[in-house]
Amino acid sequence: QVQLVESGGGLVQAGGSLRLSCAASGRTFSRYAMGWFRQAPGKEHEFVAAVSGPGLTTRYADSAKGRFTISRDNAKNTVYLQMNSLKPEDTAVYYCVQGSTLSWNGGVAYWGKGTLVTVSS
Repeated sequence: QVQLVESGGGLVQAGGSLRLSCAASGRTFSRYAMGWFRQAPGKEHEFVAAVSGPGLTTRYADSAKGRFTISRDNAKNTVYLQMNSLKPEDTAVYYCVQGSTLSWNGGVAYWGKGTLVTVSS
């Protein structure tokens, strides 16, 4: 049974930073791409960033480019999302996801329960 447990969310002022973490268990972590999605109030889920199994390839939504950095530590079965220069429009529940292949192809096999990020103006 795959489990993805997010942490690191909270309240931050605009311009501030947060680092989200996601601890994974249940499958060989390094064999699967990992990613982050978010869902703002009243909106659909939105892709934020993804990283390949080995951690060599990353992808970002346009809204995240230049401000967010995704990384992973395969020894710790953990993926991170460093978020800088946060804006009120980044307010959302952030979900950790595990892909179905080594490279990110957009397919999500598992979802975490999410962690709330609130950015005040």
